Amino acid sequence: MAEPRVRFELATPNRLVVSEDVEEVVAPGLQGYFGVLPGHVPFLTSLQSGEVSYRIGRTEQYLAVSGGFAEVQGDRVTILAERAERPEEIDRERALRARQRAERRLQGKTQEEIDYTRALTAFSRALARLQVAGRGPSR
Repeated sequence: MAEPRVRFELATPNRLVVSEDVEEVVAPGLQGYFGVLPGHVPFLTSLQSGEVSYRIGRTEQYLAVSGGFAEVQGDRVTILAERAERPEEIDRERALRARQRAERRLQGKTQEEIDYTRALTAFSRALARLQVAGRGPSR
């Protein structure tokens, strides 16, 4: 007998990234990561930069997301993200350079005045991209 599933949809302003029946979704909420299984209680939350994973059978898929929100309602999980990338879409070198730039800014090693919140957001986004990129084929 097949496991119960939830409908998972993840979209950005530019495209529908995922539309699948899945057994589990894990996403980065503002209060930390949360997991959703079939029958989960409804809720709405904002997202932070991080890794979204979803499972179909024994296969797990990963996406790097930043910004947006998630809604869980009945057997449906909807994520509207500002950005979302699959591992094969991420340029690791570019993400590494972005992380290094953000680290320098956060450490005060640049001549420019920094916006701490913006630098921290860039750092978190770069870390998520690197984490997800490490799960896919080399690029």
